[in-house]
Amino acid sequence: MSVNAVVGVQWGDEGKGRIVDYLAKDAELVIRFQGGDNAGHTVINDQGKFALHIIPSGVFNPDTMNIVSAGTVVNFDTMAGEIDHIEQVSGRSVDNVFIDRRAHLIMPYHCLLDGAEENKRSDSQKIGTTKRGIGPCYSDKAARMGLRAGDILDEDWLRTRIELLLPKKNRDLEYYGLKTFTVDELMELCARWKARFGSYIIDSVPVVREAVESDKKILLEGQLGIMRDNDWGIYPYTTSSNPTVAGACNGAGIAPCRISRVYGVIKAYSTSVGGGPYMTELFDSDGEKLRRIGGEFGATTGRPRRCGWLDLVAADYACYMNGVTDLALTKLDVLDSFETIKVCTGYMIDGEYYSYLPDTSYQERAKPVYEEWSGWMCDTTKCRTWEELPEKARAYILAIEEKLHTHITYISVGPERDQLIVR
Repeated sequence: MSVNAVVGVQWGDEGKGRIVDYLAKDAELVIRFQGGDNAGHTVINDQGKFALHIIPSGVFNPDTMNIVSAGTVVNFDTMAGEIDHIEQVSGRSVDNVFIDRRAHLIMPYHCLLDGAEENKRSDSQKIGTTKRGIGPCYSDKAARMGLRAGDILDEDWLRTRIELLLPKKNRDLEYYGLKTFTVDELMELCARWKARFGSYIIDSVPVVREAVESDKKILLEGQLGIMRDNDWGIYPYTTSSNPTVAGACNGAGIAPCRISRVYGVIKAYSTSVGGGPYMTELFDSDGEKLRRIGGEFGATTGRPRRCGWLDLVAADYACYMNGVTDLALTKLDVLDSFETIKVCTGYMIDGEYYSYLPDTSYQERAKPVYEEWSGWMCDTTKCRTWEELPEKARAYILAIEEKLHTHITYISVGPERDQLIVR
């Protein structure tokens, strides 16, 4: 079997895009299994630099089929803009991206309600939503009030669905003093989407099943990381789906026993965008230095990311929950000029030591317990083999590997596709 999944083992923004881009070179099928356009993968390759939000990273290989699967929520306007940008920069037509009929659609009212609900929360309770309508869309999905991509292919069915759900949506919009919609307005919008994407909306089940059963190379990619998982993350400061390998199986329509390898992506330090506890966050010059050197600003929003030292307690939890078989360590080069590097190996909570990751309310009170490592103080960006890395950098990597009981297969020392060490 050759079904590989790539998942984030931190709060998101681990650098999954550059790992997926590397692995997608040989993939015959790449499936985006959850989430929407509220997080981005930054990919730098020989075609240019791209911030992908909903398009699978296999788009740059013309021989790879890409599916935006049933577990996702899709804003077709965002997708159109993203494809137009790729075509403009790369100079080639994008015709290898397909959308499963079951993927839910982000409608204009979802975006309006997302922003209104976030603005109503106090500063301490803000989730940190990107206001892109992701949460409200998933809420409608769970409440069985959503519209799916396949609905726009049947005008009569679509009108029936809109007529059923729109009165409640307009009541919600009126509550916040927002613009309401008519059935005809939404029908016109969906007609425009159908004209652009109708021929790319498919039932992915027979396609994916044939690929699995014929042992094709399949790559599953999501967004964010387990700390933003709606069940196992820092709820309620989470996304509304499951960016885990279990979510990959469900979202892509592939049985767990078919997964060959799980690649967990982890930064050599840590970052977070959005609200909620983040135990190793730095508010000093080291935090600012990590942000500046690492270019830590959101690919979707441009928001400065919260920066901190590597949290191995959270990472160990993530590796266990995802069944990670291989780790990809990214942005090692960002630490090149740090004389001292800290790693969190436990927490103190109300005077008690914790070696495991507790629930959200306990994390709010947690203080990190650090081990310190001497920095290597030299440039690693030109290293292409394990032996070329400085001895202290190798020691740091081996210490992470030992703590997480998982082999570090890939080490990224820069954003370019070739700045990758394979062990």
